[in-house]
Amino acid sequence: MSELDKTMYFGAKPSIIEKAIALRKEMTNAEKTLWNRLRNKQVLNLRFRRQHPIDRFIADFYCHAVRLVIEIDGGVHIKQSNYDKGRSGEMERFYIKTLRFTNEQIEKDVEKVVKQIEQVIIQRFNDHPWII
Repeated sequence: MSELDKTMYFGAKPSIIEKAIALRKEMTNAEKTLWNRLRNKQVLNLRFRRQHPIDRFIADFYCHAVRLVIEIDGGVHIKQSNYDKGRSGEMERFYIKTLRFTNEQIEKDVEKVVKQIEQVIIQRFNDHPWII
């Protein structure tokens, strides 16, 4: 099966997939910090993917098993909150929930962020047992 055939991309075009691959090499410090806690199934034994293409978007982190996107918002997101809300709405049509954290939240207390992610995952399992 080719990468484009995988359902977890929700129809992403090859150009989006190429851009996601490039972004993996340019992660911010906050992204690196969170990735070190999400990678290798460290959170509830679930696999997270970084810079993952979904339709026409690229999610900072994505767990397909629970359809969860995690976005890390830097300063630029203050000016684009309407765009971010619309993007989260677009994800919802695929039954994907979006969690947002700031760079500061991750840099200040990544363990607290991970606990919040775990709580949301557990809640998604309880509310939507079909997602796995």
